[in-house]
Amino acid sequence: MNEEKKLQTLAVLVDNEAGVLSRVSRLFSGKGYNIESLAVGTTDNPKISRITVEVITDDRQTLLLSNQLRKLICVHSVKLLKPEHSIRRELVLMKVLADTSEKRNEVIQIANIFRASIIDVSVSSLTIAVIGDESKSEAIEKLLKEFGILELVRTGMVALERGQYTIDEQTKEKGEFDYGKNVL
Repeated sequence: MNEEKKLQTLAVLVDNEAGVLSRVSRLFSGKGYNIESLAVGTTDNPKISRITVEVITDDRQTLLLSNQLRKLICVHSVKLLKPEHSIRRELVLMKVLADTSEKRNEVIQIANIFRASIIDVSVSSLTIAVIGDESKSEAIEKLLKEFGILELVRTGMVALERGQYTIDEQTKEKGEFDYGKNVL
């Protein structure tokens, strides 16, 4: 019986030390999984970093990866973030060709429609910052391609659970995120 593979978002709290990201990413590549998105940054505790990693797996593979991550000494917590209970965002910076005032005005109008920010203006280009999910980023990128995208960079997806729940074990309700029961 083949389970459906889908984009899964994992939040991982790790020691904020050199080499930790390498150990975590090696676990994925060693098991043959391609990381679709990866974002890392320190938390409110400077000794702890949070890794948001997205990978295409089925539920059984996600459970196995989560359990393997938990075995790493540098890992404090691992949590699968379900799409219906989490907020996912990515920052995309796009430098767009806008060498006339007419083109600049059109690009600015498009940016305004998507609530994007113009963060740099030059004689021949505009740089735009877009924060949102994949559909928002893809839609504005598609519209701006006709002007000519000179450069584009993405941060990778970051995600948090909605409401009061966090990756910290102390805020979880008993049994709410029991991977053995809810993932499979």
